[in-house]
Amino acid sequence: MRNCVSIVLGKEEITLKINQKAEEKEIEECLKAKIPELKKLYQNEKTPIFVTGKVLKNKEMDRIKQIIKKDIEVSVEFDSPKVLGLHGIKKAFVEEIKSSETKFHKGSLRSGMKLEYEGSIVVLGDVNAGAEVIAGENIVVLGILRGVAHAGAKGNKKAMIASAKIESPQIRIANIVKELEKSDEEERKTYAYVQEDEVVLE
Repeated sequence: MRNCVSIVLGKEEITLKINQKAEEKEIEECLKAKIPELKKLYQNEKTPIFVTGKVLKNKEMDRIKQIIKKDIEVSVEFDSPKVLGLHGIKKAFVEEIKSSETKFHKGSLRSGMKLEYEGSIVVLGDVNAGAEVIAGENIVVLGILRGVAHAGAKGNKKAMIASAKIESPQIRIANIVKELEKSDEEERKTYAYVQEDEVVLE
């Protein structure tokens, strides 16, 4: 087991730094092994713990909190966003999406509907104007994308958006927003990704 969690003792807080490439199971095992070391630091005072490094999913954050609080009653904070969307992104990052938990939505999304998921989203239909799709990872729309789509909504610039045709007024990947021009709508664009801090449509 490689050392994927490091402990940094600061004046105001104790920082747990998690390796960006570490898998969920690896993080859990490494953290459990570090608990005795953490406990030694908590003989007298209740300095808060701040978890940084990898941008985590909500269930990963809950599990880390659970492991720490089982042995140490302390405040645990994260620099990973709890909510999806532009206002929630604390830092952008680049991480290959090798595999992804995926939510499938059967049918089209009507105006006013909002679909959110921490993994990837596949819509088996259209996303109509006024509807919104927000995913922590990729977005795939088998029909036409006319509503707002935000992929990589926890800050991952490697996320992408794919659709039979992209006709949205605006698409977002990580913390980058792209307003679509009339020329983009006239040409058939089916794929959006980030290149050199800009959203590119093909």
